[in-house]
Amino acid sequence: MLKHALTALVLLSSAPALAQLPDAPEGDPANPETVIEFGDTQPLTIRAGEGDHDFAVLFADTDAERARGLMFREALADDAGMLFDFETVRPVSMWMRNTLIPLDLLFISEEGEVTKIIVNAQPMSLRPLPSDFPVRAVLELRGGLTGELGIMPGDQVVHAMFPQAGTDEDDAPDANLEEDAVNEEIPAEEPAEDGAAEE
Repeated sequence: MLKHALTALVLLSSAPALAQLPDAPEGDPANPETVIEFGDTQPLTIRAGEGDHDFAVLFADTDAERARGLMFREALADDAGMLFDFETVRPVSMWMRNTLIPLDLLFISEEGEVTKIIVNAQPMSLRPLPSDFPVRAVLELRGGLTGELGIMPGDQVVHAMFPQAGTDEDDAPDANLEEDAVNEEIPAEEPAEDGAAEE
């Protein structure tokens, strides 16, 4: 009886240790072997001065999803992206750790208004990329795409998370931003040794 009890105790105590080996991911979003499931893409439209632009975006609304972001991806289609929902309105700061491709970052208010754009954020950089304003969300698109499409601060993002979703274009709120909320291009810097988005 005692022998069986000791055997069971050894098996139980050794099981957790198997998951703690250095080469066994434990859910760390910065580990490329960790699988993060984002679910299906969701429709999103940006109403810009030059017309509407439609995207199918991944939606990141958990800590793990926001921490992973677009890490380790080698390409991003022009009609794709990732929308980060921070759940509350607050200043946020992103980064490009472990992010292999340049990205445009659109900081978005609770009403769906673009308040700031960072253009061509540098891959693998650990430099903080702050919102400057309290925001509800950040949208990441292929680097340089906002300039090509004429997307600017003050444009409206239509998605289910924003209250104006589904309204007519004429109902979109007017832009009312400070003059310094303009497209911001991040100057080049030396690549970091390791790095990732956000997040």
